[in-house]
Amino acid sequence: CSLFREQYDAILLCNVATVPRTFQKNVLEPNQTSHLQPENGVIFDKKPFKIHLEQDKVYSWCLCGKSKNQPICDGTHKNEFLKIKLRPIRFKVEKTGDYWLCNCKHTKHRPFCDGTHKQKHIQEAVK
Repeated sequence: CSLFREQYDAILLCNVATVPRTFQKNVLEPNQTSHLQPENGVIFDKKPFKIHLEQDKVYSWCLCGKSKNQPICDGTHKNEFLKIKLRPIRFKVEKTGDYWLCNCKHTKHRPFCDGTHKQKHIQEAVK
């Protein structure tokens, strides 16, 4: 199965001992389209951010990479002078706990880390 292979490859790339072996689920995903935006934001950091999230609470993950409150959106994308087309990814988690959110903004499993930050172009972009 190609999906399984992609997940397995992503886990190998991540190399973060505490990242779970299975991907978390965005409970809101079936009801929205923000996760389908084709572009990625600017790389904020080359490692994921561990954060405690509450079940049933709606969060907005910064996709543009410009938030001063990373990895959570602070509304910077609304500044008309910055001309940012990307919008935050609204999400909820299935259960309260610690999660790894992507800070390189290139994950294919928005907003969760999938190990993409270990790729050479991401590591070289942030010094």
